[in-house]
Amino acid sequence: MRHSPHDPYVRVRGAREHNLRGVDVDVPRDVLAVFTGVSGSGKSSLAFGTIYAEAQRRYFESVAPYARRLIHQVGAPKVGEITGLPPAVSLQQRRAAPTSRSSVGTVTNLSNSLRMLFSRAGEYPPGARHLDSDAFSPNTTAGACPRCHGLGQVHDTSEELLVPDPSLSVREGAIAAWPGAWQGKNLRDILDALGHDVDLPWRELPAEQRRWILFTDEQPVVTVHPVRDADRIQRPYQGTYMSARRYVLKTFADTRSPTLRTKAERFLTSAPCAGCGGSRLRPEALAVTFGGRTIAELASLPLTGLARLLDGDSETARVLTQDLKSRIAPVVELGLGYLSLDRSAPTLSAGELQRLRLATQLRSGLFGVVYVLDEPSAGLHPADTEALLAVLARLKAAGNSVFVVEHHLEVVRGADWLVDVGPGAGEHGGRVLYSGPPAELASVPESATAAFLFDEAPGPPRAVREPRGWLKVGPVTRHNLREVTAAFPLGAFTAVTGVSGSGKSTLIGELTQELEGVDRLVRVDQKPIGRTPRSNLATYTGLFDVVRKVFAATDEARGRGYGVGRFSFNVAGGRCETCQGEGFVSVELLFLPSTYAPCPDCGGARYNPETLQVAYRGRNIAEVLDLTVEAAAEFFADVPAAARSLGTLLDVGLGYLSLGRPATELSGGEAQRIKLAGELQRGRRGHTLYLLDEPTTGLHPADVEVLMDRLHGLVDAGHTVVVVEHDMSVVAGSDWVVDLGPGGGDQGGRVVAAGPPRRVAETEGSATAPYLARVMP
Repeated sequence: MRHSPHDPYVRVRGAREHNLRGVDVDVPRDVLAVFTGVSGSGKSSLAFGTIYAEAQRRYFESVAPYARRLIHQVGAPKVGEITGLPPAVSLQQRRAAPTSRSSVGTVTNLSNSLRMLFSRAGEYPPGARHLDSDAFSPNTTAGACPRCHGLGQVHDTSEELLVPDPSLSVREGAIAAWPGAWQGKNLRDILDALGHDVDLPWRELPAEQRRWILFTDEQPVVTVHPVRDADRIQRPYQGTYMSARRYVLKTFADTRSPTLRTKAERFLTSAPCAGCGGSRLRPEALAVTFGGRTIAELASLPLTGLARLLDGDSETARVLTQDLKSRIAPVVELGLGYLSLDRSAPTLSAGELQRLRLATQLRSGLFGVVYVLDEPSAGLHPADTEALLAVLARLKAAGNSVFVVEHHLEVVRGADWLVDVGPGAGEHGGRVLYSGPPAELASVPESATAAFLFDEAPGPPRAVREPRGWLKVGPVTRHNLREVTAAFPLGAFTAVTGVSGSGKSTLIGELTQELEGVDRLVRVDQKPIGRTPRSNLATYTGLFDVVRKVFAATDEARGRGYGVGRFSFNVAGGRCETCQGEGFVSVELLFLPSTYAPCPDCGGARYNPETLQVAYRGRNIAEVLDLTVEAAAEFFADVPAAARSLGTLLDVGLGYLSLGRPATELSGGEAQRIKLAGELQRGRRGHTLYLLDEPTTGLHPADVEVLMDRLHGLVDAGHTVVVVEHDMSVVAGSDWVVDLGPGGGDQGGRVVAAGPPRRVAETEGSATAPYLARVMP
């Protein structure tokens, strides 16, 4: 297949990534193309796993021959050929791992513009030296407060925190704050080489020694002679000592690993820095003002408020303030005007981060590229969706192609071109059902999307339940909530609505404090179910324990003397020792980041050949982990413990996921639904209050219906469900609505309306009301 350079289509031939079945599809360039289909149908495999991955592969190939070894990082996609493919930019919802120094200002580059304004047009005290823009950054030596090193908080620690059990010796792990594995052993060996007794209980060490080990700023270098292991010889090496306090502070400030950062935080106390008052800057920078305010004061304002204050008298100031306003405008347009520049990036949702990057791209000036976006509407109130479509249209008008994986029907209706994948999920999907203008999808009977896209008539009304009592909250003053009170009906389904940043999550967080009339609280959020590929769907739900027992009970396993542990890839015995049960090995590259390749011995199966010889109903343990939930439910239909667990996963719409799907590859919505399934299978004791944060994120309307049936089933069984939600069909089907707003940030934080959906839909001044009114039966 060869096409002229003027061919206006991206043409994909023979795509076989994940569940795609040799897919051929043509998508025009320079359009807004939306990829739709039920969860797990294969649309992300086509947009990200194939089209974007191939663009990345070509980019790596063009950099340098040596960089080709990097391709494992994105993975060369399983595809015959793609022609007409421009360079691609991906804006996904996977969280980058921002450090504590990363903020809204740094993500959007707005901080750079504000620093330039203060440097060039700020009001300096008489006789003060002019400062470069670097001097206004807490992330540079020139600008950071010397006392807190630009963190704004003074973090410290104590012996009690660092050594929780003083009866242990250093070798036994007395210093709990130290890292594990080789790095911790290295520090112990260095102490040993320095002459400290690492086998004496901590409390018996002299006080001076204890103080030095934990708190010294010295970093002596010594020659370490490691104890030889039986199977390998370790040569002497030069080791540098780092005290426990220094290690914890450095890890907390610099690590990009959320796990390491959280661990370090456990050993720290924190207080606002007395030197800078929490502003993170040197006194010289804080002495400069613009419009009577310091840079720290402006950075703490919501972006809408900051834009209002930006006016300058001089020509320089006018040019700089206009530039800053024009950069703030797309962020506000995307419904993020409630954020401040100093808001820490780790506190942002995945949807907020993606929209911030999207706003920044509008200023990048790129043209002729394909932007591939992953549900940019996630976490967006319907009032902000029109603005999102306007932003996508501007990216297209600048000469780019915009390919979007999306479920939000308003975004789908705004597309120039639709690629509908399905018809079902997993092995029931993987085909392109339709590729063309949206209107013609109506003629495709197999499409689950068509049924919702063209039938806008509301469903039948659901009878509103009578409350069995009330859970009263407040008055709450927290974040942007000011003396807010609210009441939530017990034995009912409540939807908490409002634009982004109106205070919804803050309000339902307060429900955890008020549990009168409730026996048990279950909060189901979108945080990952595990940080490493060793955690997966089967291990999290406990299903893996059942599967391993089934294999251990086979005649073959009993004859070989294999117990349950033999079938775990997390412990020695049955796992492949080359990759230690990971399924892949790290390939170290000179001058480049390490990358991963399938294990050369097990080929990714994770187990050794002997373990894989044991079969249950014709499948070995690796093959069972490759089964989808739906296929596994049939396979284990007569194993009650497995059938119950798999049944609840099917109930929440996760039939397409494989049992061994690593936790690191799950979306936030998938992680939340796995947690919900875990709760459902435990059996419900007493009256339970379920709190869910946007449970429909990442769900096709067909899957939303399945999930809602399950949640309403909980209420019918006598429990209480409270959801934060933007999907108006879900809100219309609830018993009670608490609507916050009217805006976000300092423009929100009030209960605008509360009552049955119909009453809220008629409320003047509610941003939610007009959208809710459209879908009311």
